[in-house]
Amino acid sequence: MAKTAELHYEGKSYEVPVIEGTEGELALDISDLREQTGLITLDIGYKNTGSTKSAVTFLDGELGILRYRGYDIEELAEKSTFIEVAYLLVYGELPNKETLHKFQKDITMHTLVHEDMRKIYDAFPASSHPMGVLSTMVSALTAFYPKSLDPNRSPEAVNLTILRLLAKMPTIAAWAYKNEMGHPLNYPRNDLDYCSNFLYMMFGFPTETYHSDPVLVDALEKLLILHADHEQNCSTSTVRMVGSSQASLYAAVAGAINALWGPRHGGANQEVLEMLETIHRDGGNVQKYVDKAKEKGSNFRLFGFGHRVYKNFDPRAKIIKKTCDNVLAKLGINDPLLEIAMKLEEVALKDEYFIARKLYPNVDFYSGIIYKAMGFPVDMFTVMFALGRLPGWIAQWKEMREENQPIGRPRQIYTGQTVRHYVSMSQRS
Repeated sequence: MAKTAELHYEGKSYEVPVIEGTEGELALDISDLREQTGLITLDIGYKNTGSTKSAVTFLDGELGILRYRGYDIEELAEKSTFIEVAYLLVYGELPNKETLHKFQKDITMHTLVHEDMRKIYDAFPASSHPMGVLSTMVSALTAFYPKSLDPNRSPEAVNLTILRLLAKMPTIAAWAYKNEMGHPLNYPRNDLDYCSNFLYMMFGFPTETYHSDPVLVDALEKLLILHADHEQNCSTSTVRMVGSSQASLYAAVAGAINALWGPRHGGANQEVLEMLETIHRDGGNVQKYVDKAKEKGSNFRLFGFGHRVYKNFDPRAKIIKKTCDNVLAKLGINDPLLEIAMKLEEVALKDEYFIARKLYPNVDFYSGIIYKAMGFPVDMFTVMFALGRLPGWIAQWKEMREENQPIGRPRQIYTGQTVRHYVSMSQRS
C-alpha cells in the first residue's frame, strides 16, 4: 500500500505521496502541491529538497557511507582504477576485461586536442587561474565539435562526446598548468595509462625519458576515484540544471567547473594549504591555532576538519590517509607545511574537543597535502578536483538526458516592492 502524508491548509486536507528510495530514504512528493493548494515550498539552498531521482550515487552522511552504483567507496579505492570507476559511473555496471580494454583504447584515441586550441591558450595571460582556463577550453569544445549542440543526437553520437571529454580533460588541464608556468606543452602519449599520462603531461619533458612512479600513480588513482561523484552537490546540480535546457555536455560541464571553482565548494583543499601557510608564517605554533579554533567568538577555523555532509566521519579520509603516508614516505620531503599538517592531524585525532564534535580530518585535508607533496601548485588543486569529478558529472548529465527530465525552473517567494508607477525625472526628490 502506497504511503501518504497529510497536509492541512485553510480547512482542507491534501494527501501528499511518500516515495521511498532503494536504501530506505523517504521523501514527500510535492510535484503537484502548487496545482492542488496554490502553495510552494521554500527551502533556501535546497538543503531539504530532492531535485531528482538518481541511481548513480548513494550517500549517508550520518553513517559515513558513500557508494557508486551500489559499490562501497572503500572497495573501489582498494581494488579498482579510475578508468574502471569512470566506466561504472557512466554506464552503470563494471566492465568485463574486453569492454574495459575497448574503453581505454577509445579514450586513448581521443586524448589529442585540436591544434587550433593552442592559439586560445596563447591568448591567456600567464596570470590566468587554471580553473578559468579549464572552463573556457571545455566550453570551446562546442566550437570544435558543433554536432554536440544537437539535442536530438543518437546514443552513439552522445557516447562519442562522452569519450572525447573524458579523453581530452587531462590534456586541457595539464596544458592550463604548462601555459601558466610558461613551459612547452607536452602532447599525450598513447603508451601510458590515464593517470601516468596526465602526470607526464604535467611534469615530464619531451626530451627526457619519463618513468611514472607507481606510488604517485596509485595516489592519483585513489584521489580521482574518491572525488568521482558525491550525489547532488553544487557543481553536480549545476550540470543537471544547465543540461536540463538541452545544452551540450561540454556547456554543462563548463558550468559545473565554474561552480566548483568557488571556495565554498572545490576550494576546500586550497584553504587547507593557505591555513598551513598562515600558521607557518606565525612561527608554526600549532597549539596556538588549535586553541584559537576552540575559542568562542574567534573568527579562526581549522580547514580540513569535519564535513557539512558527513556527521560522523568522511569515509574517503580514512582511505586517503594511508595514501598520504605512502606518498610522504616515498618522496621523503622535508617541508615545514607538511610537518605542521601532521601535527594538526595528531592533535585532532587525540584532542577531546575535536573527538566530541566529530571534527576528524576530511578528504580535503589529506588531498591538499598529497597534491603539494607531488608538486602541484595550489591553484591546480581545484582543477584536480574537476578532473576526478568529471565521470560523475557525465553520469548525472547522461541519466537526466535519458530520463527526459524537464527543464529546471525553481520558484521563489517575492519580497520586493509592490506595484509602483513611473515618476518623471523632474518630479523625483
